[in-house]
Amino acid sequence: MTVQIIRGLVDVRAEAGTSEVRALVDEVNKAFDTFKAEHTKQIDSLKKGHDDALQALKVDRINADIDRLQKEIEDAHVKIAASQNASVGGRKVRDAEYTDAFNAHFKKGEIQAALNKGASDEGGYLAPSEWDRTIADKLVLVSPMRQICFVQPTSKANFKKLFNLKGATSGWVGETAARPATSNPTFAELEYTTGEIYANPAATQQILDDAEIDIETWLAGEVQQEFAFQEGAAFVSGNGTNKPTGILTYVTGGTNAAKHPYGAIAAVNSGSATAITADGIIDLIYDLPSVYTGNARFTMNRKTQGFVRKLKDGQGNYLWQPSYVAGQPATLCNFPITEIPDMPDVAANALPIMFGDFNKGYMILDRIGVRVLRDPYTNKPYVSFYTTKRVGGGLLDPQPLRALKVAAGA
Repeated sequence: MTVQIIRGLVDVRAEAGTSEVRALVDEVNKAFDTFKAEHTKQIDSLKKGHDDALQALKVDRINADIDRLQKEIEDAHVKIAASQNASVGGRKVRDAEYTDAFNAHFKKGEIQAALNKGASDEGGYLAPSEWDRTIADKLVLVSPMRQICFVQPTSKANFKKLFNLKGATSGWVGETAARPATSNPTFAELEYTTGEIYANPAATQQILDDAEIDIETWLAGEVQQEFAFQEGAAFVSGNGTNKPTGILTYVTGGTNAAKHPYGAIAAVNSGSATAITADGIIDLIYDLPSVYTGNARFTMNRKTQGFVRKLKDGQGNYLWQPSYVAGQPATLCNFPITEIPDMPDVAANALPIMFGDFNKGYMILDRIGVRVLRDPYTNKPYVSFYTTKRVGGGLLDPQPLRALKVAAGA
């Protein structure tokens, strides 16, 4: 780890960040107004039999500019929130004893009894709870799935959940008629396992001896970036081997479609073999039972969001709308959109969009505790801080979720 990288870890002040977000929201709205006008011109030209390549290029450039502005808004919000969680500016940490001891251990490698929050014979030193929470807080900020799904902490390697398969029966009887026994409900069990995710940042011993930096913020920043990248892909499409089982694998036709006692996540066709249609989006929304629409949202990647931005309803209104309030996401048919980079692109038979209540549908399993092992020997003159966390994930309930499949027909 170089001095330049460490010095690059600077604080973002909340007030300046908020003003920046407001300005970006205004820019997005102006850009979308321009996009609608130019896209309408493009459609009118096509209706007249003219394929204006320059007009199409202009629309695509505006669309890309909206994507860029949306990304800047999201990044600004992450920085603002991260600055509120960061251990800078003299903020009093929640576990000062552990943090002070851990800082001393980081710099000198001394054994501190206060660091041992578990069995010392496991070969390393467990991170103090302040560090654990800091890393967890940052993961929520940068991992979209953690923001919208149910997160279950556990102290065990595996987690089991019982599902009621119903089956209880009843009947109508007269006043004096016999009451025969009725059927009882049945249950099924599903086990969720965890895999280990790791990061291994490093710094020279001289930097650790001399630097006037916030070690906790540095480590947390390094770890959250690596963890968020690995988790994001696994929560979407992980195969369940030493990692979470991805949500897309539970969709009808997926490798885990038959795994859940309640069945697979239903797929709704997009209405085109190679694209997404406005009717397909409407069908997706109305295929979900109304009981789950109160907290429903769309998930897709940025490229797919650029595609659906061009869709209109029967009255010529755009289905996608930008956020008009700082801190609120863009919407599709008035439902919020969460951008998940690991969702597939639009292609034949792909599943580029999911819709529903993810908090009720998908569970992220956190094996409690972040472990940090200081290693000054393997890569001299660098000191490595091998950080691990055990994470799992799996389908909680397929009923609150729907997937859009790029395919023709209803």
